[in-house]
Amino acid sequence: MRIVVFGAAGNVGGRVVVEALSRGHEVTAVVRDPARFAEVPAAAHARAGNASDIEDVARLSAGQDLVISATRPAPGSEGELVTTTEALLAGAAKTGVRVLLVGGAGSLIVPGTGGATVIDDPEFPAAWREIALACNEQLAVCLVETVTDWAYLSPAALLEPGERTGIYRLGADELLADAQGISAISMEDLAVALLDEAEEPRHHRTRFTVAY
Repeated sequence: MRIVVFGAAGNVGGRVVVEALSRGHEVTAVVRDPARFAEVPAAAHARAGNASDIEDVARLSAGQDLVISATRPAPGSEGELVTTTEALLAGAAKTGVRVLLVGGAGSLIVPGTGGATVIDDPEFPAAWREIALACNEQLAVCLVETVTDWAYLSPAALLEPGERTGIYRLGADELLADAQGISAISMEDLAVALLDEAEEPRHHRTRFTVAY
């Protein structure tokens, strides 16, 4: 497959690029600042581009099979995530390319709470609230999109660098947790889940989640 990754120099995006290359895919790794080309694996095609620019998205996705978005705004600019998502979907609509978006866990329903979401928890970390709210709005943008074929991946509550095990569980709108009540997945295995979805699409215009 020919895959474009926006946010390719980020924590998740970088791991997505590595995972895609390891499976033999042709990867175009997009970053805003050409100074970050050095952070892109040599086997990928490094390109400068802005996921918030519809024409950039259309230009870079033309002739590709899939767009993966792993962009994250800087602290204090969380609202940019919504406009970026709108541009990504609109740009992809011009070329007919499918889009996989890495979102947030805040909108996942906590089982046994009568419909309360992760962000509704009084103990939800204040430092994460703004990006969680932006991710909720990002999902809302996706849910009204009817032209582009998209899928939105909400990670587990805890997403950190770790090991690639290749093992995970799939869910839909409910938070997944293990027997100890821990909801977690490594960034490496999140990348595995994304590439599995890329190669064998199961989700169309819907959200899914993964966790151990």
